Amino acid sequence: MKVLVIGGGAREHALCRSLSLDPDVTALYCAPGNAGIAEVAELHPVDALDGEAVARLATELGAELVVVGPEAPLVAGVADAVRAAGIPCFGPSREAALLEGSKAFAKDVMAGANVPTARSYVCTTPAEIDEALDAFGAPYVVKDDGLAAGKGVVVTDDVEAARAHALACDRVVIEEFLDGPEVSLFAITDGTTVLPLQPAQDFKRALDGDEGPNTGGMGAYSPLPWADPKLVDEVLQTVLQPTVDELRRRGTPFSGLLYAGLAITSRGVRVIEFNARFGDPETQVVLARLKTPLAGVLLGSAEGTLDAVPALTWRDDAAVTVVIASHNYPDTPRTGDPIEGLADVEAQDAPHAFVLHAGTRRDGDAVVSAGGRVLSVTATGKNLTQARERAYAAVGRIRLDGSQHRTDIARKAADEA
Repeated sequence: MKVLVIGGGAREHALCRSLSLDPDVTALYCAPGNAGIAEVAELHPVDALDGEAVARLATELGAELVVVGPEAPLVAGVADAVRAAGIPCFGPSREAALLEGSKAFAKDVMAGANVPTARSYVCTTPAEIDEALDAFGAPYVVKDDGLAAGKGVVVTDDVEAARAHALACDRVVIEEFLDGPEVSLFAITDGTTVLPLQPAQDFKRALDGDEGPNTGGMGAYSPLPWADPKLVDEVLQTVLQPTVDELRRRGTPFSGLLYAGLAITSRGVRVIEFNARFGDPETQVVLARLKTPLAGVLLGSAEGTLDAVPALTWRDDAAVTVVIASHNYPDTPRTGDPIEGLADVEAQDAPHAFVLHAGTRRDGDAVVSAGGRVLSVTATGKNLTQARERAYAAVGRIRLDGSQHRTDIARKAADEA
């Protein structure tokens, strides 16, 4: 099978790495890719938001499966254009991707599917915003209705900061604060059958101890030793399958990756948000643990034959990812700095630890930073303690001027396991 992956971040590098290890994949392409992906896939330039251009490239390459990584191309309808060209595509239609593209739409779907979530108000005027903030009180949870690259949510005790964020959005969802630990659970679906993956936990705040501003994610780990063993089955029955069934009932079937961000509250599991694609950095740890070859599962989703795909198999190993971010991330990150030590990780830490590129590019013979989150250093081990040790040993070999990373990814879970 010839596979084309769309995107250029660490999530796409994780997807490409897994696909490159799949014996059924005879050719692997990525557009536009990055410096790390170039080591496992043939790169091609493309405007990832231009569905016609993506479909044309897929046709020229003879791709038999297209995998759309990021949310923006999905919301722009890229998967529709690829399918219209007669090529199987992993990723939801423009209409179904609204589940991520609009928080208000997601709340409406959850109401129709009787999925447990936070009480909320959709606000478009200053008066509605003030009323909603007053109704819920602190901590205030304010979400931009549209896509915001993982940075559209503000959780704060400061009512003025909450109001300022709300007023900066065209339409905003203000909701009750959900207590308890958060869990990310992915599921691959073809619009009918739902295949849950293993849960992970990510770390949104920039600094140790969950301090600092929200980011796109500074690290992740899997499995979750503290979670109820029945969690995946419960979420499948109360959240994932009802949501897929509701979207199909509405005439907008969802095929691709359904991502449920969950809070394990004192009153039970509640959905914080849905995404329409693999999450970053959770994908890095979940795929590191997946034993089943990936291509056939993604093709089953794209072709509507997931019911014929055998049950997924998983490694017993734990996985930890630590994100190395550039200077001043998440504000105005500095780019163009050389990255050193990548070969040292390959020489000394493989195969238990490896580096997935996020914001990188080639500059002559050098690899330089080209974004806020630059690298995802991922490691596996017999437990979280060993996976952490290996991940941070590899992080210590990498040199990027002014870079930052959290030192406490998975520490609490490892200590309590």
